[in-house]
Amino acid sequence: MSNEVRTELARRVEGSLDRLVAVTQRLVGVASPNPPSDTFDVAAIAEALLREIPGIEIERVEPEPRVVSLVARIKSGKPGRRLIFNGHLDTFPLLENLPWTVPPLGGVLKDGKLYGRGVCDMKGGIACSLLAALLLAENRDAWSGEIVLTLAGDEENMGSLGSGWMLKHIPHAAGDANICGDVGSPRVVRFGEKGLMWVEIEATGSPAHGAHVHKGVNAVDRLRTALDRLKDLEEVPFQSPPAVTSAIAKAKAISEPLSGVGEAHTLQHVTVNIGTIEGGTSPNLVPTHAIARADIRLPVGITTDVLVRQLDEWLTPLEGVSWKAIRRFEPSFTPPDHEIVRRTAEVAAEVLGETPAVNMRVGGSDSRWYRMFDVPTVVLGLTPFNMGGPDEYVLVDELLAVAKIHTLVAYDFLSAEP
Repeated sequence: MSNEVRTELARRVEGSLDRLVAVTQRLVGVASPNPPSDTFDVAAIAEALLREIPGIEIERVEPEPRVVSLVARIKSGKPGRRLIFNGHLDTFPLLENLPWTVPPLGGVLKDGKLYGRGVCDMKGGIACSLLAALLLAENRDAWSGEIVLTLAGDEENMGSLGSGWMLKHIPHAAGDANICGDVGSPRVVRFGEKGLMWVEIEATGSPAHGAHVHKGVNAVDRLRTALDRLKDLEEVPFQSPPAVTSAIAKAKAISEPLSGVGEAHTLQHVTVNIGTIEGGTSPNLVPTHAIARADIRLPVGITTDVLVRQLDEWLTPLEGVSWKAIRRFEPSFTPPDHEIVRRTAEVAAEVLGETPAVNMRVGGSDSRWYRMFDVPTVVLGLTPFNMGGPDEYVLVDELLAVAKIHTLVAYDFLSAEP
């Protein structure tokens, strides 16, 4: 009976392409830019889509005005495990002044591509999870436990008012495993992600005319010295867990052609991106103030506390220099041999007809919140094209593949003996 149900679920996904496209278009058709972290309107659309699922229970949460998230439960009526489908409703800003060739909210479908702001990050992924939840709800006699969808606001702002808030305040927002359809590739099963620390470094000096530099102290020069030390973080030694190191090495041949040459190196090293530098008022004046902000990404095996201590040691002795961490979160991972990772890789191989990579993720996502709450988490979503830029799009064929993977992994997980 289980094989018959599973085969039928796969067949139903294959016959649901029009629905997948239409649901994605409805979500893309409503702006949900972050900043300003406004998901009020798109949450209304998402709630209407959720209500099409039979027997669903929906909670709407709004920890701050217009930052709306949804928690939806589908109960099988039998005791068992709880599987979460997590996704975020907010997107990058529309930036309509970019050279779009299609309307950013139009959901234009042409040449096998579906366009629109947020279509890959990550309204298409949410549509895949919604279809999986619908089909499983219609076959709830075939599995045990419950499915919970957490559709979050605030992810682009680090998620404290979205997934983080739900996990802290709503017990059933957590579960035995989580599948997230955030961007990546159906050919890469992501089991972890790097940590993050944003820092701000400020330097002061004393004024003088540019022709009389001996009379002043240049704040930019002080800042340059501090930034050289900041870049030295890339050489701080640490040790990653062997399971993570091995997985990255095994994934390289598949993952790097998709994500760029050098990804494996980046995943295993601290990286420092100095993103902004400001200082001075005129070329012929010695600047009295300069400030820089940087994005630091941490691999598994090192913590933000280690980097904070190192920066304190290096920067505190520098005269006229101060620094602070603006944002920080730790690297996280689910063991690559965990059941939810293994099942996702097996189903992806079945659906795609080729072995997927099992790898870490360079960028951050709400999945870290789930790992903070001890929920094993895997990310499998759509390949991003022009994400955050003009003419953002996804491949329609991938929509179908990701929806099928989400559906079958959920079914396998909830129908198996725990």
